[in-house]
Amino acid sequence: MARHQNPVPRDARKGRGAASRDAGRFESHSRELAHDGWDIPEEVRQERTEVRAERARSILTWQSSPDIPFDRSINPYRGCEHGCIYCFARPGHAYLGLSPGLDFETRLTAKPNAAEILARELSKRGYVPKPIAIGTNTDPYQPVERDWRVMRGVLEVLREFRHPVGIVTKGAMVERDLDILAPMAAEGLVRVGISVTTLDPVLSRRMEPRVPGPARRLAAIRALTGAGVPVRVMVSPVVPGLTDPEIEAILAAGAEAGADAANWIMLRLPREVSPLWQDWLETHYPDRAAKVMARLREMHGGKEYDATWFRRMRGEGPHAQIIAHRFALAARRLGLDRPTAPLRTDLFRVPPKRGDQLSLF
Repeated sequence: MARHQNPVPRDARKGRGAASRDAGRFESHSRELAHDGWDIPEEVRQERTEVRAERARSILTWQSSPDIPFDRSINPYRGCEHGCIYCFARPGHAYLGLSPGLDFETRLTAKPNAAEILARELSKRGYVPKPIAIGTNTDPYQPVERDWRVMRGVLEVLREFRHPVGIVTKGAMVERDLDILAPMAAEGLVRVGISVTTLDPVLSRRMEPRVPGPARRLAAIRALTGAGVPVRVMVSPVVPGLTDPEIEAILAAGAEAGADAANWIMLRLPREVSPLWQDWLETHYPDRAAKVMARLREMHGGKEYDATWFRRMRGEGPHAQIIAHRFALAARRLGLDRPTAPLRTDLFRVPPKRGDQLSLF
């Protein structure tokens, strides 16, 4: 495996997932750290998170992939401070001229006008409501949401329009918005998915450095379900040879916390994610690195990743089948495989604007 051209000193990236800032695949130039020959102690500057505001012109992203159960989504942020080393969204930062490595975690973009644009798009004549997915690319409840509150604004609009929404997150900050989510849930307008990758706090901190620990995420499930918000526990991603022994335990913990459904996704290593992941794996778990990568290649026809629809999320072959079978058995035993009620679309309405003529009926 090729080593990184632009590694970042360990002391400078404390609490981060990636170890490098290699150029993206669209860049014609790259930078490489080199010693200047002077034996003079230099201060190591800690990598800080920088957020740039982007005035979005549209906010709904439309897709037609046949293996994804939604056709529209919202991404309040580009990049994610959570720093999950396995995040399949990392390659998107290359389109911005930034590194899918450390830049993905530290050079973020927020869309402060997201709520305004969303209200405009939902008000268009002929708009047909279907559930909007949020959190399928980067996490809407990553730490910067505390200050920027983009997700909060989006939820306020969805509540006003009585529009259905499905949320995926690892962030416990979702509890902050229970004043919006609980009333929406009472009308059948929201479902939340909480991702629990492992129950091991040490492994979680290494793999997902700025994500709330496993116990905190289970507490978030309890808080949500206690307020009447339906929650799906997501065993995602499953890492063969590293986290797959925990499948049954994660499902049991999720069910005990109140989750009423579950799903799973195999580890995905598209483009720049693969070298970042392999570097992390050899650094933290060198004794298992070869086994993990061998299993992944077996599941993807000898490649590190196969983007073919219906195979990219689950893989194929004996090991993928065993994981799927184990998950199905555990979910059935725990009652997590029952059909869930579809989110309602019949309550949708465009709220009146100031100055509009109100209906008498």
